[in-house]
Amino acid sequence: MLSLLVWILTLSDTFSQVPPDDTRIDGGPVILLQAGTPHNLTCRAFNAKPAATIIWFRDGTQQEGAVASTELLKDGKRETTVSQLLINPTDLDIGRVFTCRSMNEAIPSGKETSIELDVHHPPTVTLSVEPQTVQEGERVVFTCQATANPEILGYRWAKGGFLIEDAHESRYETNVDYSFFTEPVSCEVHNKVGSTNVSTLVNVHFAPRIVVDPKPTTTDIGSDVTLTCVWVGNPPLTLTWTKKDSNMVLSNSNQLLLKSVTQADAGTYTCRAIVPRIGVAEREVPLYVNGPPIISSEAVQYAVRGDGGKVECFIGSTPPPDRIAWAWKENFLEVGTLERYTVERTNSGSGVLSTLTINNVMEADFQTHYNCTAWNSFGPGTAIIQLEEREVLPVGIIAGATIGASILLIFFFIALVFFLYRRRKGSRKDVTLRKLDIKVETVNREPLTMHSDREDDTASVSTATRVMKAIYSSFKDDVDLKQDLRCDTIDTREEYEMKDPTNGYYNVRAHEDRPSSRAVLYADYRAPGPARFDGRPSSRLSHSSGYAQLNTYSRAPASDYGPEPTPPGPAAPAGTDTTSQLSYENYEKFNSHPFPGAAGYPTYRLGYPQAPPSGLERTPYEAYDPIGKYATATRFSYTSQHSDYGQRFQQRMQTHV
Repeated sequence: MLSLLVWILTLSDTFSQVPPDDTRIDGGPVILLQAGTPHNLTCRAFNAKPAATIIWFRDGTQQEGAVASTELLKDGKRETTVSQLLINPTDLDIGRVFTCRSMNEAIPSGKETSIELDVHHPPTVTLSVEPQTVQEGERVVFTCQATANPEILGYRWAKGGFLIEDAHESRYETNVDYSFFTEPVSCEVHNKVGSTNVSTLVNVHFAPRIVVDPKPTTTDIGSDVTLTCVWVGNPPLTLTWTKKDSNMVLSNSNQLLLKSVTQADAGTYTCRAIVPRIGVAEREVPLYVNGPPIISSEAVQYAVRGDGGKVECFIGSTPPPDRIAWAWKENFLEVGTLERYTVERTNSGSGVLSTLTINNVMEADFQTHYNCTAWNSFGPGTAIIQLEEREVLPVGIIAGATIGASILLIFFFIALVFFLYRRRKGSRKDVTLRKLDIKVETVNREPLTMHSDREDDTASVSTATRVMKAIYSSFKDDVDLKQDLRCDTIDTREEYEMKDPTNGYYNVRAHEDRPSSRAVLYADYRAPGPARFDGRPSSRLSHSSGYAQLNTYSRAPASDYGPEPTPPGPAAPAGTDTTSQLSYENYEKFNSHPFPGAAGYPTYRLGYPQAPPSGLERTPYEAYDPIGKYATATRFSYTSQHSDYGQRFQQRMQTHV
């Protein structure tokens, strides 16, 4: 019976549970908040039996820290639950969703409702500058990026706290100077909620600028002195203190401390600032040390006998002297005139000058010592000055010496110009080719015949000339070589003298008995015949330096015809160029008069140490073997093995180096 009663009571309690009504968040569905202002979100669950439990979620994440309270209704059975969640909204909470869920035993799954936050906030500003590092005078751009809720209403720019006129956009462009390194540029953005101000400095590289200028300082002997000099520069500068006319660094800070100064410490000090790779600047600051007068005049001064002389006494120390007096022999004078002597005092910015003027300087004045004494509040100062005679040259001697020196200088320049002219002219005439020591021998394959066309042929450039140009073209001396090409008609014997440029090193043709002159050799070739050329004209190419000689002679080809008794032709005129060749047509004209046979010539041929083998004798149109083919040929021949010896007028060149 008791258990039945318990079951009935339990069943009645079950049927008596009441779920809460719809849950509500105050201010929903969108709550407008102020960024930075704390706010309580309130959720209510009405008419629940038993009282409902409330849980908060932010974007699906359960939140802790909510405070709940319940209120019993008038029927004494149902209750209302109120829960508050404290938040501090920011601009990041815009659009954030908060959810309130209420539940009890009657509805375990619960009921929930949500709200969305709309947070008003002043502008959020980011200020940037491009480029970030610049030189003084370059152009930069400031950009002010801002977000705000509600919308932005405007921009304002300022530099160093002073408003920049006509700058009302989010972008500000200007040329920077050193002040942008110390005075920040600020951007202010505002909306209905408020305004935000952001500032930045520009990394400007600039030469040193003075911030605190050093001031002249006056102190007494024995005191401590501090000299101050403040600079600013970017990149960081180096600062040095030195005394004028000295390289010793006294300090590397903004201040120079001198302890127990003396009058020797007085002078000008230099404060120098150095910004690496940018610039250097300096300031000078004078230091005055009060003490007894210091006389800084020369101990020996000069005057001219018979003229007016001056003895000067200068005091540059501080404080200035109260009195200055001169004493010499038995005389004493502070200011004024005494016989031939006058004393004057002159004040200047650097000190005081007392001058003793002597009229008509005599011998006795050079034997006197002059005492200059000055007094101030710190005591006296004295200097002894000696006057010495200055020798003066007469004006006539000075003028004569000046004129004489001028004339000598003019003659010197004339001689120098003449010398340089002669030297340049001589260097053009006497061009010496020192690259090679070469002797060239040219053998003419065809005999020379007398013809009227010969004079026209000699006017053209000879084959030997072209050969020499080709040899020396690598030295780029064509112009000088042309000046050295000449026809020597006075002494052909000297020009055709065979020389051994090797001075016997190769012992060329040492076994032969050569005649002393080319004229003897060519006598053996003189034979009667219409085609015989008697005269031995000089070579067109002859270097006075002796480094190269071109020698040519005629050589008759082998022939089956014997000599014909014909009168010899006339001798060639002096200066005729034997290196020019007859044309092929001229050769055909005179072919009707055969040349003398080879028997008319001796076996000795110029350019060969001995007679070549019989195989070298050829018909007029048959080519010779290459010159280097036989052991008897010259060893240093520059003739190509592949030359065409079938040409009508072939010359062969031998060189000995």
